[in-house]
Amino acid sequence: MSAEVMLSNRRPILLRRLSRVSPVVVVAAVALLVVVVATVFAPVLAPYDPNAVDLLNPYAGSSPEHWLGTDASGRDILSRLLYGGRVSLAGPALVIVFSMSMGVLLALVSAWYGGPVDAVISRIVEVLYALPGLILAVVAVAVFGAGFWAPVVALSIAFVPMITRVLRSVALRERNLPYVAALQIQGVSGPRIALRHLLPNLRPLIAVQAGIGFGYAMLDLAAISYLGLGLQPPTADWGVMVAEGQSSIIEGYPQQSIYASLIVLVTVVSLNLVSGWVAERYDVTGVQA
Repeated sequence: MSAEVMLSNRRPILLRRLSRVSPVVVVAAVALLVVVVATVFAPVLAPYDPNAVDLLNPYAGSSPEHWLGTDASGRDILSRLLYGGRVSLAGPALVIVFSMSMGVLLALVSAWYGGPVDAVISRIVEVLYALPGLILAVVAVAVFGAGFWAPVVALSIAFVPMITRVLRSVALRERNLPYVAALQIQGVSGPRIALRHLLPNLRPLIAVQAGIGFGYAMLDLAAISYLGLGLQPPTADWGVMVAEGQSSIIEGYPQQSIYASLIVLVTVVSLNLVSGWVAERYDVTGVQA
């Protein structure tokens, strides 16, 4: 069978699957794609240097030269949003990569070995779970100073227990299924079973938890930047832009804070919608939203 025939046979199936997806989810997925692509290609798309000051053109309205206007220092808001997205998305991504890696590892080890190992990991997770992420980030900033890495590392640690608890419960259920006992009888090693069989069965839940956790991490990092404990001006960051535009609201120029807040809101809501669809599509249980 030729490649053209195979493709033509798959098109009706693909169209039927897409037709079952809610239009809201499609819009959310497109919005996420646009945000990611725009921030990745910020050097190409941004019309100006995000830190270029033009004191003769503060608070300019929307125009062909400045599509979203300028801030109090005459900096182009669109350019700052595009460049700011690179940092605002990179921070949560690093948090999720670290916390998901540690959470998956701890969940698999705890579920597989059980007994004292499970008890020790559970106690450590419970202690860490009692530490709010924002409080831990503030403490990290107080110790190591404001910047990008201290809040990211602190939130990465704070997110581990939440992910571990959710994945552990599902991993325990998988651990007790008959196919695991059958593999053990065949002489397959524990680590191989965990990596080749348990982990693939956890992938839908991991994807959902990653999406939801990304949204939480973005909100936390934006709040930290808003409080002046994260990246410092003039670095373009969505949380920093909300804080910088706050004083301009009183003067009647709310555009900087509004645009930065809206992009955070759209990104987080879109992530939750797509994550919810994945959870429903794969019948994922145990998700903490």
